[in-house]
Amino acid sequence: MYKIVEKRVLNKEVKLMRVEAPLIAAKAKPGQFIILRVDDKAERIPLTVADTDRERGLVTIIFQEVGLSTIKLGELNEGDSILDFAGPLGKASELDGFKKVCVIGGGLGCAIAWPQAKYLFENGANVDVIAGFRTRDLVIIEDEMRRCSNRLFMMTDDGTYGEKGFVTNKLNELLSGGEKYDAIIAIGPLVMMKAVADATRPYGIKTIVSMNTIMVDGTGMCGGCRVTVGGESKFACVDGPDFDGHLVDFDEAIRRSVMYRDSEKKDVENHNCRLGGGILNA
Repeated sequence: MYKIVEKRVLNKEVKLMRVEAPLIAAKAKPGQFIILRVDDKAERIPLTVADTDRERGLVTIIFQEVGLSTIKLGELNEGDSILDFAGPLGKASELDGFKKVCVIGGGLGCAIAWPQAKYLFENGANVDVIAGFRTRDLVIIEDEMRRCSNRLFMMTDDGTYGEKGFVTNKLNELLSGGEKYDAIIAIGPLVMMKAVADATRPYGIKTIVSMNTIMVDGTGMCGGCRVTVGGESKFACVDGPDFDGHLVDFDEAIRRSVMYRDSEKKDVENHNCRLGGGILNA
């Protein structure tokens, strides 16, 4: 059992938890993830390691309540425990050697981009961060991103905070203005990462994306997390999650990402019905 020592509500959809997991905290690196089960009846879900505190043995996870498992996780409080918390899994991001990098996070993807930017900044790289959200009320970890960047550009779709527009609007502005980057790291919705890869392709800039696909075991055995990269099948859990954004078949990944949307919606409706004491759908 893994004890939750801190819980914070970042916005109406997103929560942060710090969990006692000293062995994982001692080894986890940016880009890696854990797989957890809330209880013995829950499914396995992958979550990126957002931060670690090696001295206290804590692992930080940030998640959005979008399905039954994340809703059940969000119902836990400080002092409660998570049944299973396995990791670190996946390959650590290859970040050494970059001198100037633009790190782009979209929505919850900022929680994954944060450790990347932090590592680069602490190791002497010049780091620009572009963080995009739909609206002001959904902004998360702004202070954390500001502390690990030379420049932070906040974008909102509706213009209620920072600059109005998508992350690609700011990226195109920087690139067309002559900014030179060793690499672009983009983490967020698949459509956003695809748009970033399309924007950087004409410039020939190395573009790294994090493929947060459907996962079951996280060890490469089930094949559920497969993605096509450069015409070859790769498993995000063991070959990634980082891949060359110019080689990823995003159209295929987007189709696969919505395969279970209807069943997930039904699970959430049934769970909410139980909480409210209503009659379950047959």
